[in-house]
This record gives sequence, structure tokens and C-alpha cells, in this order.
Amino acid sequence: MTKNIMIVGVGGQGSLLASKLLGQLLLTAGYDVKVSEVHGMSQRGGSVVTYVRFGDKVYSPVIDKGEADYIISFELLEAARYVEFLKPGGHIVVNTQQIDPMPVITGAAQYPENLLEKMKESGAEVEAFDALKVAEEAGSPKAVNIALLGKLSHKFDFTEEQWMAALEKCVPPKFLELNKKAFELGRNS
Repeated sequence: MTKNIMIVGVGGQGSLLASKLLGQLLLTAGYDVKVSEVHGMSQRGGSVVTYVRFGDKVYSPVIDKGEADYIISFELLEAARYVEFLKPGGHIVVNTQQIDPMPVITGAAQYPENLLEKMKESGAEVEAFDALKVAEEAGSPKAVNIALLGKLSHKFDFTEEQWMAALEKCVPPKFLELNKKAFELGRNS
């Protein structure tokens, strides 16, 4: 049975590293894994989506509406934007940080209100936390991606050692301790 994870956020937030780390973890665990390229405006500030699919045999990296088991979202509005991709009973791990999109910055629109409530009303299981605060506590605001993966890690049967081994393979040595701390803090938040 194939499982589907969507990583959604804003360019420059580290979704590429998050998908690479998940891919590494799943490959090492013996799954067939397909990871999509980043879709969207990957320049800083644009909307970005990455797909990670795994199972016994996976034929395509693409996730259609109603197929995602998990959505990891770096930002509230991005989670709300992609909630329709979630399966019934699917799970969202979302950073409560709000990053204003260009229409809000220019005054052409307002940032939507009650996004968490709306996602929960859609039937999604939502785990929201301040991943930016957790990342800063670990030592860098750039570790939001790893804090979110730490929170998501409870949904899988992988050991902490397996997650750490994937981190060691994907993160440059000089940033490894910081990312391990962000993972731990996210996991325990």
C-alpha cells in the first residue's frame, strides 16, 4: 500500500531538505520511494509543493486531490491551500507561523482568519505548533523543516536512530547538531 506525503510551504524554507531526508529514511527502511521535484515558485517567498510517495512499488511521484495521507506545512495559509489533497482522516502537521503572500503585502487582500478551525472542519487531523519558535530554540530559524519532521515522526514506526541516520546523511556536518536538536524539540513539542 502506497503512502503519500505532501510538503508545502514558501520558497527558501527548506522543503527540499525535508523531502530529501524523508526519501533517505524511507529508502534505508526498504521502501520504493518517489520524490517529486519542487513545484511552484521556489524563489524566496513563492508557494512550493513537494511530493514524497512510498510503498512496495510506487509508479509516480504525483499526488492527486484526496490522496495525501500527510501534509507537512511550513505556514498556515499553505496548509489551508492544499487541504483538499488530504485523504479523509488524513493528518496535517502545520507551523503556526504566518507569512504574508504578495496580495496581503501589497494590501490587495487580507490574510484569512480561522484557518486552523477551517482545516479541522474539513475532517483533517491537525497538529499545529510554533515550529519557528522550536527552531530558534534549537539555534536557527532555518531549522523549521526539521522541527516539523520531528513532530511528524510520531506517525511512523521508525526508530529515533533511523531518523538520526537519515539526518547524518542529508545534513552537512557543521549543521548536524543543530538539526538533531531541532528534530528532538519538534518531536517532544
